[in-house]
Formats: sequence, C-alpha cells, structure tokens
Amino acid sequence: MQNRNKIVEDISQLMNNAMGVAQGAKSEAETAMKGWVDRWMADRDFVTREEFEAVSAMAKKAREENAALAKRIEALEGGAPKAKSMPKAATKPKS
Repeated sequence: MQNRNKIVEDISQLMNNAMGVAQGAKSEAETAMKGWVDRWMADRDFVTREEFEAVSAMAKKAREENAALAKRIEALEGGAPKAKSMPKAATKPKS
C-alpha cells in the first residue's frame, strides 16, 4: 500500500512540475509574440494613442492661434478683409 502511495505521489509531483513548465512556456510565448507585434508595428510607422493625442492638441492650438492672428490682421488693416484679386482669364480671339 505504501508503494502505491509513493507512485501516486510521484505522479502528482510530475503533473505539478508539468503545469509549471507549461505556464512558463505560455508566458515566454506571450512575451515573444508581444515583442514581435511591437516590432512589426514600429516598422509600419504606426503611432501610439499618446502621440496621436499630443499632435491633435498641437494642431488645435495652432488653428486657434491662426484664427486669432487673422482677426488681429483684419483689425490692423482697417476692418473687413480685402477681396483677393483674381487673375484675369485669358480670352481666345474670335475666329
């Protein structure tokens, strides 16, 4: 009976060790896959959400500054914005 318990104990220990190895392999595979995906995305020049948000905020600020400068120029030039002169279209001679 004691011999049988030893066998069961050995099998149990073997199963526990196998589960530990499987979990280690899983985490190693996840790390390798994440590294591969990160490299793949970096090669494609994708941007992160943080970079996108930062550039969006900069663009919004630039648009606001441009609008303020346009109003300031308009005020300095004396009111209404002047109409841009359009070049005259070339006319064809009548045949």
